[in-house]
Amino acid sequence: MNDDVIRKGKVVFMTYSVLDEHGRIMGQQDMPTGYVHGAGSGLFEEIEQALEGHRVGDRVEASLTPDAAFGPHDPDLVIVEDFENVPPPYRRLGAEAEFQNEKGEVLTFRVVQIKDGQVTLDGNHPLAGQNATCVVDIVSVRDATPEEMASGFPAEQGPPALH
Repeated sequence: MNDDVIRKGKVVFMTYSVLDEHGRIMGQQDMPTGYVHGAGSGLFEEIEQALEGHRVGDRVEASLTPDAAFGPHDPDLVIVEDFENVPPPYRRLGAEAEFQNEKGEVLTFRVVQIKDGQVTLDGNHPLAGQNATCVVDIVSVRDATPEEMASGFPAEQGPPALH
C-alpha cells in the first residue's frame, strides 16, 4: 500500500469548507489544519470515513446529518425580545451575545432577525437541524509518531514545507 494513502496512523493536513444544505459556505479553513487518522481526534466520523483511502491533492466531500454533526435545532435556544430591551450593541443582524445558564455553561446567541420591533436571538449552531456537506482538500499525509497517535493531533502546526 502506498505510504501517502490516508489510513489509521497517518497525520493528515487539510483545508476545508462547510456548506449548508443550500450550498452556502458556512465555515471555511484555508490554512491547513491537521489531525491523526484513526486516533480519536474529534473529527466527525463521517469526514474521517470519507477521507479513508484518499491521497494528497484529492478533494473529498462528506455528507453530515444533524444527528452526526451539529445536532437538532432546539427551540428552547431561541429568544425573542422587544427591540428596546436589547442593548444597542446587539441591535444588528449577526451580533453575538454570551449568556451563562444555570449550570454555569456559557452559550453564544446570534441575532438572526430584527422584525416588527423585536429581536430574535438563536443559541443553536447555525447548522443545527440541517444536513451539511464538508468539502476537504488533502494537503499532506505522513506517518504519525506514537505521541501523535496518543494525542490525536500532529506535533507541528502546519504541513511540512513543500519543496
